[in-house]
Amino acid sequence: MIRCREIGLADLDAIADLLTRGFAGRSRAFWIGGLRRQSVRDVPEGFPRFGYMLDHEGMPVGVLLLIYTARDGISIRCNLSSWYVEPGFRNYAPMLSAVAQRHKHVTYVNISPGQWTWRTIEAQGFSAYCGGLFFSYPALSRRAKGMRVQVVQQDARAVDGLSEADVALLARHAAYGCLSLVCRAADGRSFPFILQTMPPRRIAPRAMQLIYCADVADYVACAGAVGRFLLRRGRFSVALDANGRIKGLVGLHRKTQGPRYFKGPQCPRLADLSDTELAIFGS
Repeated sequence: MIRCREIGLADLDAIADLLTRGFAGRSRAFWIGGLRRQSVRDVPEGFPRFGYMLDHEGMPVGVLLLIYTARDGISIRCNLSSWYVEPGFRNYAPMLSAVAQRHKHVTYVNISPGQWTWRTIEAQGFSAYCGGLFFSYPALSRRAKGMRVQVVQQDARAVDGLSEADVALLARHAAYGCLSLVCRAADGRSFPFILQTMPPRRIAPRAMQLIYCADVADYVACAGAVGRFLLRRGRFSVALDANGRIKGLVGLHRKTQGPRYFKGPQCPRLADLSDTELAIFGS
């Protein structure tokens, strides 16, 4: 008998084993680390903490990880993360998708779909919203006079110039292992940023992924200061989601291996991958 049910804390070891079998190149430690981070984060009331599994005689034979987040205290976003079903149970895979995407008021995002899933995703009503990365070289940008960069730690409770929500966002991502920064302009304005180390790329072997900024224009304004800060730490490039070149930045635009998709009432804006699998599980 096969049934689809929520993943619970007691299932995590078996889920990690299943995902390790399903995703070549991802270690069990990778999955356990991300699942543990999921286990302690805030989740909007009424939504699953981890996602759903196909249960066969008490053991998972299929899994779809979901990462729910409240956006601006009003809207709900769900990152459809890692999906895997054992070969002998693939006929039951639609059960996972059906139960996972049943909320009409939720915006669903799939930011790392395998190529073999693109047609299926599009048939389910998803639309591509981003198909590229802009690899910027921020140290080549002019530094604004008087701008300073500060690291925000995971235990931060207040940061001058930032709202309580921004501080909580930066501290939470610092706990995930991201680099959380605030740039302070000479006129007193403060700009939050979240970055994460990327796997080496030929055009940018020591790059950071921009996980979050309030607006791409903020990154353009702060690029010189951020670039020099990262250069001292051996990082030369910052990649951000983009559908073309970005005016005011030095760099290269490249198409990614696959598009990022969404379905629901709100098209995600670029440069906001906060509280997604990239932040919680890592690259």
